Amino acid sequence: MPIVPASPAMIAKAAALLRDGKLVAFPTETVYGLGGDATNDRAIANIFEAKGRPEFNPLIAHIADMHDLDALVISNETARRLVEQFWPGPLTLVLPKAKECPVSLLASAGLDTLAVRMPAHPVALDLLRAFGGPVAAPSANASGKLSPTSPQHVAESLNDKVDLILDGGQTIVGVESTVLDLTSPKATILRPGGVTQEQLESILGPVRLSVHDETAPKSPGMLSSHYAPHLPLRLNASSAADDEALLCFGPDTHVKGGAMRLNLSAKGDLKEAAANLFSMLRQLDQPPVHRSIFVHRSIAVMPIPRTGLGMAINDRLQRAAAPRILD
Repeated sequence: MPIVPASPAMIAKAAALLRDGKLVAFPTETVYGLGGDATNDRAIANIFEAKGRPEFNPLIAHIADMHDLDALVISNETARRLVEQFWPGPLTLVLPKAKECPVSLLASAGLDTLAVRMPAHPVALDLLRAFGGPVAAPSANASGKLSPTSPQHVAESLNDKVDLILDGGQTIVGVESTVLDLTSPKATILRPGGVTQEQLESILGPVRLSVHDETAPKSPGMLSSHYAPHLPLRLNASSAADDEALLCFGPDTHVKGGAMRLNLSAKGDLKEAAANLFSMLRQLDQPPVHRSIFVHRSIAVMPIPRTGLGMAINDRLQRAAAPRILD
């Protein structure tokens, strides 16, 4: 699968591939997405097959034009306020499907709701406009594994299961979009992400935080075992054993141990930590380049504050540390 520069010619080629039911990986501000025509059942099936993704886990439809929103979902005043404030951006809204919604039932897992967002990345928006319709795009990695924040991560995870990878460099946000359910009277965060609970509450007032649903999730990212590295993960570590890698946050000179160390943000910046999360987990989950075997058997992670983007970071880490249900 070729990694190609996101030139106008390559974006046009990628749009043509999408129209043919093929799969294209492309950058968003959060992570790289594995895109397929959201209205094409076969393309959606190809996404599930490529990712090894449970078919009850619905996909997000990505759009580039506000006019597309009303064609897909039944909007409301709350949605319009949020769209005005946060789109394009890392916020996904779950709303009732429009009567003539063209999105594949497979993409919405047979639900009468649909998750939709407008990404804030010029390559993503150019691709969506060139394609001219909604694109279903979960993260471009094998299901349950570390999300990709570079085109190389996509190639490593999916290999020949994707037809083209548009190179937009390293992603900025580094964790997936916040998913907000607006289908009930009380707005509910189904997945913490790039838009924080505090930001949402500044617009809406109090919002609820949902629990994970193992049987019929309403949005992506609600399975408790997700984003999982191969090595076991130990959270809230105050020290590390000699056979553990250590993922640090903030000043770490007082923390002992660790066969290998990386720091999400030595200065304690949650935005920097979010951008580094998947990339650094991936590094700790692989043997050093000069060795063929691991020097550590597990990964210890220092505590991350549970405020702002720390909510999303902790959410991903908890899923990564959960018992493996997808392997």
